[in-house]
Amino acid sequence: MISAPHRRLVLALLVVAVLVVTAGCAAMSNDIPDEQLDEDAEYDDLRERDATVAIDLEAGGMLSDGSFRAVYTVNGTDELELYRTGLYSDSPVSVHGVRFWYPNDTVVTGSELDVERGDSRTRIGLPADNGTLAVSGPAGKKTFALPAVREGSYNVTLPEGHRSSSFVLGSVEPGAYDRRVLGETESLYWESVDSSISVRYYHERDRTLFYGLVVLVLGAGGVAAAVTYRRIKRLERRRMAMSVESDDGTE
Repeated sequence: MISAPHRRLVLALLVVAVLVVTAGCAAMSNDIPDEQLDEDAEYDDLRERDATVAIDLEAGGMLSDGSFRAVYTVNGTDELELYRTGLYSDSPVSVHGVRFWYPNDTVVTGSELDVERGDSRTRIGLPADNGTLAVSGPAGKKTFALPAVREGSYNVTLPEGHRSSSFVLGSVEPGAYDRRVLGETESLYWESVDSSISVRYYHERDRTLFYGLVVLVLGAGGVAAAVTYRRIKRLERRRMAMSVESDDGTE
């Protein structure tokens, strides 16, 4: 028989094991809280754009990531799966501020939809096979990448004062897009996309700072090279002078 002290030890270990398993299950829970799904979000400006998918980007700060808002026009499908493609596997997009509009403009909030975040995809079940779905989610500080889960035209608007046109600081994939600049805002438009969209952008002041730094580095490198060259030449002259003196002493 197990003695009383041993029974207490076994009981304590069982309690700890139950707590660990419970905590692990909670940590692995992929449920998105209703409060997150129903967060306030404004999509009227995106719904007015002439594109199958309209996306608006918000740049991140020094210590914070950026975000995006997206509106999908859906037709003939009862669900959408949102994910990001990684090096080894896909990962689900953590969405918030989810809305769905029926063709008659009746709106349904995210908590009323069937939203399920799995290990690699976030699946959003739609209450009708045509309408408009709107979501918000995280993005990089000055980057955005998302597979095109709907075929059709895409319109991506960069944060105010930002650009993607610099060959060094910016990049846009896929190609064959139309870049439009209206005031301080740049937008990118594709007639048709059936792959992933990837955008790297920068604030206009970043370009000035970057090229200023390049000029500074090149200037400093040029000065260092000139000083080094002069030192080498000075050493060569000294060696030649010492060689001449040595030859005179020998004679």
